[in-house]
Amino acid sequence: MTRNSALVTGSSRGIGRGIAEALGQLGWNVVVNYAGNAPAAQQAVAAITAAGGQAIAVQADISSDADRQRLVAETLRVFGRIDLLVNNAGVAPTVRADLLEADEDSFDRLIAINLKGPYFLTQLVAREMLANIRGTTASSSAAESYTPAIITISSISAYAASTNRGDYCIAKAGLSMMTKLFATRLAADGINVYEIRPGIIQTDMTAPVQAKYDQLIAEGLTPIPRWGTPADVAKAVVAIAQGLLPFSTGEVLNIDGGFHLRHL
Repeated sequence: MTRNSALVTGSSRGIGRGIAEALGQLGWNVVVNYAGNAPAAQQAVAAITAAGGQAIAVQADISSDADRQRLVAETLRVFGRIDLLVNNAGVAPTVRADLLEADEDSFDRLIAINLKGPYFLTQLVAREMLANIRGTTASSSAAESYTPAIITISSISAYAASTNRGDYCIAKAGLSMMTKLFATRLAADGINVYEIRPGIIQTDMTAPVQAKYDQLIAEGLTPIPRWGTPADVAKAVVAIAQGLLPFSTGEVLNIDGGFHLRHL
């Protein structure tokens, strides 16, 4: 039996690790991509293996073309194919600066990692997926077992303006359009594309502002009155990975405790 294989960027910790471990529980092969924290990546590999999957860790900076090429090549070398790409890697602004004070270096760094990298990684992986689809058309049973999908993890910052994180909001809004573009382009070939839009999720990235959001949640910021967890996001990925949304593409899944609802 051929195991399904997933490439999850930024999966050594936080939301990405939660996704990678959940796919391991499905018995998938998982590529744990990381930028610099090798010990955390190896811990994720161990957790995936313990859950019943198989995993490797691959260091790659997704803002780099050479690293993206190497990441995909290593995935294919070890696991043979990519059934699922999860664009999760991302960084916060170097400094949360007011919109009128933010500098260009921080903008360039964030856009390169959070938007340019996923855009061109998706292009690269989509080409491989299309080649694999065309290679399986001669065998109906093989074709039926290969139903690839692409998921991009964005944020409520795709539409909720934060004037001290303008570059981050612009990148997330770009990812939202990226999902629509690739969904439109790839739908006829049987590759469904999704955006998962997390809200306030407990991760290393949000730890510095925990007190602020504790108070806002207590005051009713989200109809479901709690922080989200990486496991909440992972459950949405698992639903897509299991093919439970076959007649849907370009869809946004809000994993935000109802933050997106306008209510009085």
